[in-house]
Amino acid sequence: MELKFIGRIQSQYKTQDGTPIQPSFAEESIGEIVLERDYVDALADLIGFDRIWVIYAFHKATPFKHRIVPYRDTVERGLFATRAPCRPNPIGMSVVKLEGIEENVLRISGVDMLDGTPVLDIKPYVPDFDSYPNSKAGWLDLKRASRQRADQRFEK
Repeated sequence: MELKFIGRIQSQYKTQDGTPIQPSFAEESIGEIVLERDYVDALADLIGFDRIWVIYAFHKATPFKHRIVPYRDTVERGLFATRAPCRPNPIGMSVVKLEGIEENVLRISGVDMLDGTPVLDIKPYVPDFDSYPNSKAGWLDLKRASRQRADQRFEK
């Protein structure tokens, strides 16, 4: 499989320390996706969607670990039961609010990505497909830490 970066994130976050750990904790954080100009035509019809999925590469994450202590817990968990960035294939995804599009630049809010993050894909968020509000959330349904910001534990 060959993947291409289609653009980069511009955000206020230069390191993981202090970055929101999920978009829901980053509503005030604004940023941009600057797409390569070759993809401008692919943005047709995206206006009108409130939110978009951004699929990206964790370009500053530590290497894969089987077990980690996630941001919202104090005990080790299996990596696949977390959203930690130190994955076998360092791919992340975030649902952000689409604030506007100007040529090859998407203005977004809810940014939880580092500045310079390579973007792999963009997809519309569709509530009928993407929302399961009554789903169980495993260990997160138990006692949770209230952490909303990252520290440096997964940064290389």
